[in-house]
Amino acid sequence: MREYVLVCLIAACTTYLVCGMARRLALRTGAVARVRERDIHVKPVPYFGGVAMLGGVGASFFMATKLPFLGRNELIENDIGAVFIAATVICAVGVLDDLFEINAITKLAGQVLAAGLVVVGGVQMLWIPLPSTVISLDTSASIAITVFFIVLCTNAVNYVDGLDGLATGVVGIGAAAFFGYCYVLVADQNLSRASTASLITVAIVGVCLGFLPHNFHPARMFMGDSGSMLLGLLLASSSISLTGQFDSAPLQDGGQGLLPAYLPLVLPLAIVALPILDFTLAFLRRTYRGNPFWVADKQHLHHRLLERGHSHRRAVLLMYVWSGLISFGVALIGLTQFWWVAVLFIIAAGVVTVLTVRGNRQMKPSPRELAGKTPQRTEPRG
Repeated sequence: MREYVLVCLIAACTTYLVCGMARRLALRTGAVARVRERDIHVKPVPYFGGVAMLGGVGASFFMATKLPFLGRNELIENDIGAVFIAATVICAVGVLDDLFEINAITKLAGQVLAAGLVVVGGVQMLWIPLPSTVISLDTSASIAITVFFIVLCTNAVNYVDGLDGLATGVVGIGAAAFFGYCYVLVADQNLSRASTASLITVAIVGVCLGFLPHNFHPARMFMGDSGSMLLGLLLASSSISLTGQFDSAPLQDGGQGLLPAYLPLVLPLAIVALPILDFTLAFLRRTYRGNPFWVADKQHLHHRLLERGHSHRRAVLLMYVWSGLISFGVALIGLTQFWWVAVLFIIAAGVVTVLTVRGNRQMKPSPRELAGKTPQRTEPRG
């Protein structure tokens, strides 16, 4: 655990310090969110938060390979090498988009390329747990499912990046829950606590902690597509590393029930539940209206919170609470299987639902003010 804490601190400190240089570089190159009538910021806000995050990831991965416990595992070294190369590619695609606004097809091609690099490096879905059995995937199915999941998570995190600090906090909270689950699971199964999934998730937590002081409202810089797509790829890679490579059969054979056996598959989806829900609703909404799914609108989940009168910070904090409730709740229910944990989860969900729906009608903004609360980029541009 001490080495994981050190990796997290290295990621956080490096990201925090590199943000200053990345911010200056963004201002010099013109990679900024321009001031428009519907934006909340009153002066140009630089992008390139993803560049700082990539620096934090690289520093934490390098440190991990030099530590006596994590550094002895050849599989981890191979996996994080492949993931870092893919992360560099996806970050570069995001930087190009921040600078030149590349079209959706080009961006998708870059995402598929990065996902393919993860697969080539050996991080891929190998089997899927089902009732009383585990389905082994052939090569073609394994590659297709892995690439699809990575691209899905990459775009889902990109879509939810609509308010200052929103994507950073949601992903960081989900990664913390996933790290806790990974660590407890391998310890319970008497496996090595050194795992690719744990290392990547703790690095995600670190870079999110390091970037959040620069990004929380009012943001001094935005992560841009370089950051949102980077976080999505890392989160998907860590999930696949555990879900696809951990054999859930011992959990089923051990008489612990199906729920713990399903957690390697269910928990990654729970972690990205809000981004994927937002992405799915946007796709259905725009398709129903006959619009391309990449064309921006102001009907995302965070926009709905603003419409109900929540302030910018309150809307973001509510999304944090929902993210933590879903991810930590699913993990605790699955690992403990105590009925009272499920009851507490239901009660907490009810309370948060009331707070979410209630809003503050007296502070409800006008349509013009609401438009002003919409950040410049809520999703991939095309």
